[in-house]
Amino acid sequence: MNILLRAITTYKKHGIKHLLKKAIPSVKSPKIEHFKSIIPLFKGKTGIEIGGPSGLFLDQGLCPLYKVIGRLDGCNFSTTTIWEGRIENKGDYNFYKDKPGTQYISEASDLNGLSDERYDFLLSSNCLEHVANPLKAIAEWKRVLKKGGIMLVAVPAKEYCFDHKRAVTTFEHLLEDAANGIGEDDLTHLDEILELHDLSMDKPAGSFEQFKARSLDNIHNRALHQHVFDTELLKQIFDHHGIETLRVWQGRNHIILGRKK
Repeated sequence: MNILLRAITTYKKHGIKHLLKKAIPSVKSPKIEHFKSIIPLFKGKTGIEIGGPSGLFLDQGLCPLYKVIGRLDGCNFSTTTIWEGRIENKGDYNFYKDKPGTQYISEASDLNGLSDERYDFLLSSNCLEHVANPLKAIAEWKRVLKKGGIMLVAVPAKEYCFDHKRAVTTFEHLLEDAANGIGEDDLTHLDEILELHDLSMDKPAGSFEQFKARSLDNIHNRALHQHVFDTELLKQIFDHHGIETLRVWQGRNHIILGRKK
């Protein structure tokens, strides 16, 4: 009640603009639990982001790391994507204000040209689900991390997106994909996706015919969610690659934080 009375008094004295100016800064965006405790893992350090930039790491995101890191390079699969538009290989990676970074063009599962143990940390948000061979990708991501380096990976929770009718991919299936050397031209899951993809939750995909045509051309647009993840599957992947799981979060995104042993 005191808050309401103060708001009414402020409105009467100074008007609606002053009231909003006072009120809006006090509204804070939600952050992942214990976010402040992970800041030292990234503050002032050099890393790479696969498939970014991402709103998850902006100031108003769940995990606002961009503002604390020192330098961040970026990696995307093509010089043209449906998310970033046109980008340039070895151009500037424009992820946050005037902070430095270089854009690289490489497959997420083949970081061609990036040397071993180069980075203090690696970030990836809403990218791994688009990769046809996730175990191969994580092996590459681990390769470019220094010993003790940090990896933070976020994927969409199927309950909150157009994948909600699909089953979580089994770890055994990922092992088979790795053993068979599955490439990014793979369309093994296309029939399942066409049957179970909830187009009502994916308006940009258009009609079923438009979605099917886009999906058949996935090698060029990478819009398909090749696999469906939960935190348990992410932990199995980290365990398989000798990455120590430090923390997991579950919500609209499944997020895992790990350290290269």
